[in-house]
Amino acid sequence: MAEKFIYKLPLVFEPQPEGGYTVICPVLPELITEGDTIAEAMVNVEDALIAILEAHEDLGRPLPPVLESVALDIRTPFWIETAVMA
Repeated sequence: MAEKFIYKLPLVFEPQPEGGYTVICPVLPELITEGDTIAEAMVNVEDALIAILEAHEDLGRPLPPVLESVALDIRTPFWIETAVMA
């Protein structure tokens, strides 16, 4: 199985007047997506990030050094920061 990574990146969720959210990443300008809900937007962020990683690899371009990746080992504890509405 290919090694999986978790990428730590800042995301900005901008509410749209018609509803939903536009999401951008200040350290990865090509990451722009949206969703009707925050949960949907997060799924779209994952899809967009996968496409960006593949494009960088195909083009032989390095990722920005500020983009942190952490090897994912689901057998050990790991830390994820997120926003949760309650």
